[in-house]
Amino acid sequence: MKLLAPGPFFDVLADRGTGTTVHLSRPLDIADDGRTTYDIPDLAHLVSQAAGWLEGLGVTPGDRVAVIKPNHWDYVLLACAAARIGAVPALISDRLPVETLQVLLKRLDAKALVTTSATLAAARGAETDLTAFTRRTLTLDAPAPGAIPLADVRGHRTPPPRPRPDDLTLAIMHTSGTTGIPKLVRHSARTLIHRIAADEARRLPLVSTRRADTVAQAASYAHGRGLAWTISVFWLAPRAAVILDAYDARLAEPVLRAHPPTVLEAAPSAFVRWQPLAASPDNPFHDVRLYVNAFDAVHPPTVRTFLSATRRRLPLWVQVWGQSETGPLTFRCLTRRSVRATGERHPTTRDLGRTVPGKAGLRVVDPTTLQPVGRGRPGLVQARTRTLCAGYVSEPERMRAKLSGPWFTTGDLGLITRSGRLLLLDREVDTIPDGSCVEIEDVIHDRLPEVVEAVVLGRASGLPQPVLVTRDGTLDPGAWQQAVTDLPPLGEPTVLSLDQLPLTATGKVRRQELRDRLLDGAPPYGTGRWT
Repeated sequence: MKLLAPGPFFDVLADRGTGTTVHLSRPLDIADDGRTTYDIPDLAHLVSQAAGWLEGLGVTPGDRVAVIKPNHWDYVLLACAAARIGAVPALISDRLPVETLQVLLKRLDAKALVTTSATLAAARGAETDLTAFTRRTLTLDAPAPGAIPLADVRGHRTPPPRPRPDDLTLAIMHTSGTTGIPKLVRHSARTLIHRIAADEARRLPLVSTRRADTVAQAASYAHGRGLAWTISVFWLAPRAAVILDAYDARLAEPVLRAHPPTVLEAAPSAFVRWQPLAASPDNPFHDVRLYVNAFDAVHPPTVRTFLSATRRRLPLWVQVWGQSETGPLTFRCLTRRSVRATGERHPTTRDLGRTVPGKAGLRVVDPTTLQPVGRGRPGLVQARTRTLCAGYVSEPERMRAKLSGPWFTTGDLGLITRSGRLLLLDREVDTIPDGSCVEIEDVIHDRLPEVVEAVVLGRASGLPQPVLVTRDGTLDPGAWQQAVTDLPPLGEPTVLSLDQLPLTATGKVRRQELRDRLLDGAPPYGTGRWT
């Protein structure tokens, strides 16, 4: 199946008569009418209008357009608008530290920046002028020093589509940045659309979107998943799509109740924050037949809670593992039965399943020699896939260092079982001696229901440091000791509030920043060579 690239995508859907209705958790930043409901022709018109704004800004085919703004689905619509005129959208989360935004904008050397006056003001508060790193800046909400307001380019004629060749860079997105400065990843239409999105746009039993579905998504739309999800899901023409811009349960609950989903995809961080809502008798997840989590592994009690929340007889949870550079590499379907056991030290959600046959290959190698090790032995995970990105912006040597012939080094440690399943151990930089931070964190979540977030920080010398966020801000010392009695030795836990955790746009913990803050910059046990 060959899907169309993003530029004319919504026009084609409109011509097909696709009847999907879109419900938004809040109005789009690129629209001034306050609407939260759209049909496909509305979206096609909005994308074509936005393409005119960019052309009015002076953007031409091949130019890079950076987008930095509050999280919402219009990241994807702006990417479609840029692609429509042959430009290259570069989607960057405004949740990144200002110092990181500076580095990424310098690497990008974009012709234009699309942002908001509030984003620019926040950067100026940190003594940074983001407009200095690009030739033109467009603000979507209000005028700002050094920027062109949206009113000045509204009404510019809608340009005809100017698609780029399939093998040229279509879009740029960044990695999560849990261990430092994120990498800017270049994907082409061939990898991101014709392979990643097209594979998901096939109608498969149980795991594909159906025409009668209400599909909900809660993600960081600056990441590549937002664009691939949009193309694949809207191609399958569900009855409705519900787009959530935040993970806060108080903001998400009214939207989910108004439009109960039958398919729900979200970042693990969103699922964790909605867990108390899912545990309530009158929850909005009662009709969900399929849950999907991407971006990161999810903890067993979270899966258990959501599978119990639905009234469907045989709901499925699909856990997908991959990276921004590779797209999806493995998947596993979880059921109520597969997560039934509680409190035990077993793989559960760390068992990432198998690769899709014919789509990707995995091997585990010795981290020092890069020679393959036998099944059942831990090592560095490498992937071979037809969806590998074209490289990193301004860091070609970093990409070359991760390649061993056709094999890409993921930076994750794991092992492949005798049956061919991948068990995740840790990021190499985050590992600890004689143990797995991921396993310890899973077990802590399973044994201490009051824990919202558990992070174990490895260090080159000294015991690993557990950092916990609990629902009421306290931790029972006796319960803690009982929970970790059979685990590798750990330091005394540090209890923080959720707002004290440095998080990425997808809700992952920025471990290096946390290590710098709590451990005085103590070096990790891992080498960090593969970050």
